[in-house]
Amino acid sequence: MATRQTRTLARIMIAPSVVVLLIWMVIPLGLTLWFSFQNYNILRPERQSFAGWDNFIYVYTDPAFWQSISNTLTIVVGVLAITVIIGTLLALLLDQPIWGQGIVRILVISPFFVMPPVAAVLWKHMIMNPTWGVFAEISRGLGLQPVDWFAQFPLFSIILIVAWQWLPFATLILLTALQSLSEEQKEAAEMDGANFLNRFIYIILPHMARAITVVILIQTIYLLGVYAEILVTTGGGPGYASTNLPFLIYRIGVLNSDVGGGAAGGVIAVVLANIVAIFLMRAVGKNLDA
Repeated sequence: MATRQTRTLARIMIAPSVVVLLIWMVIPLGLTLWFSFQNYNILRPERQSFAGWDNFIYVYTDPAFWQSISNTLTIVVGVLAITVIIGTLLALLLDQPIWGQGIVRILVISPFFVMPPVAAVLWKHMIMNPTWGVFAEISRGLGLQPVDWFAQFPLFSIILIVAWQWLPFATLILLTALQSLSEEQKEAAEMDGANFLNRFIYIILPHMARAITVVILIQTIYLLGVYAEILVTTGGGPGYASTNLPFLIYRIGVLNSDVGGGAAGGVIAVVLANIVAIFLMRAVGKNLDA
């Protein structure tokens, strides 16, 4: 009897939080779904009418839609490749007893605390500027012509900025996994004659597999929504060269004042993101059960 009363009391106490969470999620999602079936231009609200599937067809048949999907996947894969590979190398370095290890760890972690718009401004005006940026000065020092990164390599520039921001996260997760590896196991392999490469391939990397999977899962969910870096640096251009799906929705819904089209694009983005999340969650589940 006491157990049943305790469970009832616990449900009553949790209920307000659950209701607030549902309202927080359901109302915006419901409004988005409703607007996605409406002809609604924010500049002409009196002309609102039911559109059926026209908004979805408009977004789906937009030539920029498939390019934005391609750019979104390119950003995700590019950032993951950089953060996982360099993050693993940094984790191996930070796991060694080096001088100034605490300072090095702080420097490695610090980019993660920089807000995306600030990071984008920093890279745009101080690092990648073709006139006075750091890369331009290095190019002149080597006798080379400075590169206008955001004009010639816009998508690669976005990948670099986002990877710089997410590298500390990957490094911390991978370093934590690396430090949980038994020293006796590494010493035993070393005594058996295994060099560093063999120890890394057969001992360290399998041990870090779960951590790498977690990094890929969490980063992918966030990288599907990259927006601020594109807005501040390239504006999605030149043309649609650096426009990903979230920025395309911004162009349709905000710049073109097409609330219905933007809502339809948002619904499509949510569906695609959930499909990716489901596959990733299954992959993580298999990895953790292994």
